[in-house]
Formats: sequence, structure tokens, C-alpha cells
Amino acid sequence: MEFAEYGHYIADNFPMIARLAMEHAALVFIAVGLAIVTGVPIGILITQNRKVANTVIYIASVVITIPSIALFGIMIPILSMVGQGIGALPAIIAVLLYSQLPIIRNTYTAVENINPAMREAARGIGMTHFQRLRWVEIPNALPVIMAGVRTAVVMSIGIMAIATYIGAGGLGSLISRGISQSDPRQLIVGSAAVSLLAIFADQALAWLQTRLTPKGSRAEN
Repeated sequence: MEFAEYGHYIADNFPMIARLAMEHAALVFIAVGLAIVTGVPIGILITQNRKVANTVIYIASVVITIPSIALFGIMIPILSMVGQGIGALPAIIAVLLYSQLPIIRNTYTAVENINPAMREAARGIGMTHFQRLRWVEIPNALPVIMAGVRTAVVMSIGIMAIATYIGAGGLGSLISRGISQSDPRQLIVGSAAVSLLAIFADQALAWLQTRLTPKGSRAEN
């Protein structure tokens, strides 16, 4: 099959491909957004107890080893009890669970490794624990936290493609149809679109990570 045929396929189906890409990005955005809302506070809280931190990170590590198709399968009977066994909800929950490890681990590592002198200086000027967290620890930890978010987003874009098999939609439907219909155009275009989406998201988040890095630390990052 000539390269031109792929170009014609993309041109003829661009609105559909763009719609699927937006749908894919929205699913990942919701899942990783929820993972940030839950994972960052957990990562901060576990800095208070190393034993709890090790346990939480171990559990998150175990979850990420579960094959994605198996986790989607586990979600079906559980969520069927509320009428949501297939579709976007199980895909979002599964991707949220997979995203916990990089976000929790990076948050924990970043806060744990804040320069002790900075904490002492904050205490010395009378800052409370929450003030130190808000004005000292989190701003300095943000670049490392963002690195975890970047990892979670790129990983989730790939995992969400598999979620088409439980009716979640997105670019995975192109790949799925390409396999079932033995159509290399849909398979290759779908795979390339997933890869391009991951690259674009990673570069956008890299820019944001740089912007969130304190100016005095940018040369080191």
C-alpha cells in the first residue's frame, strides 16, 4: 500500500480522526486530573511516616503491574452493579489507578528531599506547617511532581487506547477496527495518532514544568 493512500485516508476522514483524538484526550485529562487531585495529597501525607509511605507506594506498584485488559475486565462486573460496566467510567477509573504510582512517588520524593535548611528558615520566621507546605515545600517540589504527571499522562494515553474494547471510545477504536477489518490504514493512522498525541502532551507538560520551576533552579533542571 502506497504512502499516498494513507494521506488520502487521513484527508477523507480527518474530522472523524480529530473527534476521536479530542475524545481520547478528554478521557485522559479527566482520569489524570482525578489522579492528581488524589495522588498529590497522598504523596504529601505519607511523608509523615516512612513505613506508611513504603506500604502505599508498594500497593501502587502492585496495581500498575496488573495487565490493563485484566483491570478493565475486573471493572465490568463491579461497575455493572450501578449500570456502568462498559464505557468511559471503567476506563477512567482504571487509568486513574495506573496514574497513582508516578504521581504519588514523585510527590513523596520531591517533598521528602526538600532542602532541610529551607524548612528551618521557614520555621525560623514563624511559619506554620501548612504555611511551609504552601509557600516553601510545594513550590519547590512542583518540577518533580510535574515529571510524575508527565509520565502518568504519556502512559495513560497508551492505556486508554486499549479501553476501546470496553466501549470507551477514543483513538483506540481506529486501531480496533483496523485489526478486526484487516485494514492497515485504520491501524497505522490510529497508532500514529496515539503516538503524536502522547508526544504533544509530553512537550506541553515539559513547557509547563519549566514554567513552574523556580527561576533559581532552572539551570539545574
